[in-house]
Amino acid sequence: MIWPAEDIWQSCVPLLPALTVEVLKEVDSTNSELMRRARAGQTDPVLLIAESQTAGRGRLGRQWHAQAGDALTFSLGLMLHPADWSGLSLAVGLSVVESLDSQDALGLGLKWPNDVWVSRQPKQWAKLAGILIETAVTQKEDRYCVIGVGVNISKPNAQDLSIPAIGLRELLDTASAPQALARIAKPLLAAVLAFESKGFAPLQTAFQQRDVLRDMPVTLSDGRQGIARGVDNTGVLRVETPQGTQLVNSAEVRVRPSIEESP
Repeated sequence: MIWPAEDIWQSCVPLLPALTVEVLKEVDSTNSELMRRARAGQTDPVLLIAESQTAGRGRLGRQWHAQAGDALTFSLGLMLHPADWSGLSLAVGLSVVESLDSQDALGLGLKWPNDVWVSRQPKQWAKLAGILIETAVTQKEDRYCVIGVGVNISKPNAQDLSIPAIGLRELLDTASAPQALARIAKPLLAAVLAFESKGFAPLQTAFQQRDVLRDMPVTLSDGRQGIARGVDNTGVLRVETPQGTQLVNSAEVRVRPSIEESP
């Protein structure tokens, strides 16, 4: 597989001069690899791509395996100092969606807090991509941030998914992992650096336009139910319940559309 690593580096280095771009044939998880490096004191900025992941991870410990060519799996690691970390996964997701579907022609949307879904029919969605953000605290008490992104290129074979999966090739006939990365990499780095300086607030309106949960019945993992009413200017989900509007932080609970639980 031929990766446009040099082209990506040249486009990104003006934004972050110390950045390197690295491609691995196989790794357990790009996030795990960068977290190991960070804990060993290696905190230089890097875009790490894996052709194959043997133990990829998603949010809440879910597995994300990827064979060569079937998925785009990469992690961006860098020192980050935002005033407020809330909303970072939304900023990343929004950047991915806008890179792959700038004209909203493919039906890509964002499922709070960290998934890219595709509209198949009214109230029917399939998952295209996921985001996993982790941080390691350095000896100087700074945070090294690892932003992992996984995009299905081919439809996964897994049968035990909570929501149907979809591959980018079902939306774009000529899609490949290198082509997808070429579209995503530079805008993603720019979005992360902008988030560091400005936070989530400037992105709130754009997120609302891609928000697949907005005005839908949702069920939280702690049993609460209500209607999703978008996010506030920090990226916290607002859920309207009989007891009033509840503010939901992504670290606290999971949220699923209640429609998924209907027969």
